Amino acid sequence: MPHRYFCPSLAGDTALLEGDEAKHLAKVMRAKPGDEVILCDGAGTDADARVTLASPDRVELEILERRASAAEPSTRVTLYVGYPKQDKLEWIIQKGVELGAVRIVPFFSRYCVVQPKKEPEKNVRYNRIAAEAAKQSGRGILPTVELPRTFAQMLDELAGYDRALLCYEGGGEPLSRLVEKGQNIAIITGAEGGFSEEEAARAAAAGAVTIGLGPRILRCETAPVAALAAVMAFAGELE
Repeated sequence: MPHRYFCPSLAGDTALLEGDEAKHLAKVMRAKPGDEVILCDGAGTDADARVTLASPDRVELEILERRASAAEPSTRVTLYVGYPKQDKLEWIIQKGVELGAVRIVPFFSRYCVVQPKKEPEKNVRYNRIAAEAAKQSGRGILPTVELPRTFAQMLDELAGYDRALLCYEGGGEPLSRLVEKGQNIAIITGAEGGFSEEEAARAAAAGAVTIGLGPRILRCETAPVAALAAVMAFAGELE
């Protein structure tokens, strides 16, 4: 299968890759005129393209055919993730993008161990991880990783979703009855310490439905991936 590259514009008959994408195609993949690749505009359009000129910092291509990306689910899921320790967030980002999340938003809650530190710098790396996962998994968009929210800021955003699901160790509604294909869904999972009863109550007041993920307690890096996979399965996005 041809390699995928994200391109700012696929509007005309030609396309241009510069920067890191051009360097990878020209230097790592040793592209030459006539080689074919898949370009993606990051907004859901893919294109078959043929290299016409390749230099270390600039690759010019001819657009052969455009099509809507077949990899994008109609169910749009944002993962709100309680900020975990160490490199767990990087793993969540990678797997979340592979499974179809459109946004990953870390937040700080009562039982978070991590404190905010150099978040803008870390966010650059997190978005790079998301972009690499998007290319590897054939995504048609570039999912975004946003700067951390407070718990209150996260709750304020829930009104914008068709369904907000809070994963709570105390259990809740059956997930299979809450998800439909094409919905705009927020999944909320906690950090290592989970959520306090007061936080769960505040989330419910903000419109979130409390759900469980079975009788076992999942680690903070497992819960968002498991919940996302379950939502996509119940919505028919893994068929």
